[in-house]
Order: sequence, then structure tokens, then C-alpha cells
Amino acid sequence: MPRITVPADKDPLVYTWSELAPPLTSAAGAYSSAVYEKSSLGLREFEAARITLARINDCAICTGWRTARDVPGWSDDPGAVPEEFYDKVGRDPEWPGFSPRERLAAEFAEKYATDHLAMGDELWERLHDNFTDDELVDLALCVGSWLALGRFNQVFDIDGGCRVPAHTPGATSATA
Repeated sequence: MPRITVPADKDPLVYTWSELAPPLTSAAGAYSSAVYEKSSLGLREFEAARITLARINDCAICTGWRTARDVPGWSDDPGAVPEEFYDKVGRDPEWPGFSPRERLAAEFAEKYATDHLAMGDELWERLHDNFTDDELVDLALCVGSWLALGRFNQVFDIDGGCRVPAHTPGATSATA
């Protein structure tokens, strides 16, 4: 059973975000844009938290996304975050290529998404040793956005990379 009805000629992601519940989807889109346009976090800290959430949400769009490459203004150097960094986030927290802030950003994102009630004093002490209160609020709002909106896409099965295309009678393999 479909989760929502999407016209056959429409992309499910674009249709949902642009044509359904516009007062809320436009506000959610503005929130998402603000995360990318207004965050004060460094690129690598931002990406450590973001890719952690992408993996937790199992979001194909987000795991393939590279902020430095895909968002104008984030970096003059699209290679500022090497692919090895993305490979190591959430898989090898002791990788020597991470700064303490990058490790903490990823750890915070994971705890926020999977065990927020276990964010104890020890974690907060380490966070406060490395981030200002402004940065912590920024980080939490970014992580909250990725958690909510990434899960939204999964719940409605509109993350294009996660869907198995439906067979269309008479379609060639290039269009199916």
C-alpha cells in the first residue's frame, strides 16, 4: 500500500516537499535551508554530525551529499573534506584524521538520535570543553533538522535512492 499518493508523472520527493501540506513543508524547507546557510560550525564538524545522522536515518540522498560540493558558499575547496573522512565517520571514531571537535560532533549526533536520555555529565563536560553554548545550540538544531527531515523522507519512502523503481509495462530498462 502506498504511503502517500503521488501522481505518476511526479518525483515523490519533489511532489511531497513542494505540493503537499505547503504551510508546513515550506517552513520545514526554510529550516533545512537555514541549517546549511546559517550554521556557524566548521565544515568538517558539520559534516561529521550530518553524515552520522545520514547513516542512522539510512538516507541515500544524505549519505551521497557533500556539503562543500553541493552547497555554494560552504567551501572554496570541494576537497576540504576528503572521502576518507566520510568513510571513517561512525565507523572508526579513533581515526587520527578527526579533530576532537569532529569526534564530539559525531558522538553528539549519534546520542541525540539514538539515546538522548543517556547524554550524561561526562559528555556535556567534554562538549563544553570544546564548544561554546552558541555552537552547541547550533549543533543541536542542525542535528534535529537532519533527524526529523531525514526520517520524514524515510517514513514516506520518498528518498529516491531508497526506493526500488516500480516496473512500468513497456518501459525499457533505461526508463524503468
